[in-house]
Amino acid sequence: MTIVITGANRGIGQALFNRYNDLGHKVIGTHRAPTHGAMHQLEVTDPASHAAFADGLGDSSVDLLICNAGIYEDKGQSLVDGYPASMWAHGFATNVTGVFLSFQTLLPHLRRAETPKIAIISSQMASDTRAPGGSYIYRASKAAALNLGRNLASDLKAEGIAVGIYHPGWVQTDMGTQSAEITTAESAEGLMARFAALDLASTGCFETWDGRTHPY
Repeated sequence: MTIVITGANRGIGQALFNRYNDLGHKVIGTHRAPTHGAMHQLEVTDPASHAAFADGLGDSSVDLLICNAGIYEDKGQSLVDGYPASMWAHGFATNVTGVFLSFQTLLPHLRRAETPKIAIISSQMASDTRAPGGSYIYRASKAAALNLGRNLASDLKAEGIAVGIYHPGWVQTDMGTQSAEITTAESAEGLMARFAALDLASTGCFETWDGRTHPY
């Protein structure tokens, strides 16, 4: 199986990359830096970078695209004088447009696979059932990514491409902090089970890392 993971240089993306690689799959990880070990360069906000990355894959097929790259820059911002417009633009460019460009550019490669799947890493913070305030940019962008995935699932179902949207848990990463509930390894194992179970019957699902259906 050929798997593409965006933002695979750290955190959950790195854990997924390492685990799939250990299992013997062909794993293609991306990172925004020009050179970063075995990672392929991809700036998810840049259409030209997406085109160059896709060209580098040639005529190969992609069985699973994991849209994991994301940022959370507005943690702790003040409602009175925080959340600058530039932060909104960068947050949505990465967390929403970056997801769209990832699957749009790789759609020809996904169409070559026998049972292609797209997994979008969103967050429970995207749900309107969790609205304690704050983190407006991150919450709004992850809600947009959820909506994007739901609509994409409708458009691609007839082509046999399944789409799932996932909350990875509160994970011990730079973003989640070391106070979080689960490790990156636990999150990755749970997510991998969700991706394996994803099919056309469940396309459009919004699920947690441990298999629970999450309310929208």
